[in-house]
Amino acid sequence: MSLPLKLKNFNLFNDGQNYIGKVAEITPPKLTAKMEEWRAGGMDAPIDIDLGMEKLSMEWTVGGYVKQVLTQFGSLRHNGVLLRFAGALQSDDLEDVQAVEIIMRGRHSDIDFGTAKAGDDTAKKITSSLSYYKLTMNGEELVEIDIPNMVKRIGGKDLMDPFRLALGL
Repeated sequence: MSLPLKLKNFNLFNDGQNYIGKVAEITPPKLTAKMEEWRAGGMDAPIDIDLGMEKLSMEWTVGGYVKQVLTQFGSLRHNGVLLRFAGALQSDDLEDVQAVEIIMRGRHSDIDFGTAKAGDDTAKKITSSLSYYKLTMNGEELVEIDIPNMVKRIGGKDLMDPFRLALGL
């Protein structure tokens, strides 16, 4: 019997700044294909036509005020902020720990200050809109999405290569 790899610990880096002990949680980007239902004559049921991807974003929560995040808000560049999630995965039937890493580039689209009440938590929720995403496990690249450069590499295969070729890029 084998058990699943579970996230046992993590850290977030913001433009190289170590946020160990500051980030309570993150919601990694959801990879969502934009689909349109299509049914034409001769088809007994509709199928989904792949029209690309939905917007990439991540949410993360810091345990208080972080000046760096506040000064990054309003970045004029789509890739103005570099975020790196580093996680430690382990299965409870093995002692090995595996690394998972998510590299993201984008800018903060929302900073939710929550509420302010004496003696209560001061957590802040940040939403970062992304133009770049790369997921690796133990150094193996599984997914790389570089929206402005028209790259969508899944399992080592660039699904956008034929489109770049057709456009003369």
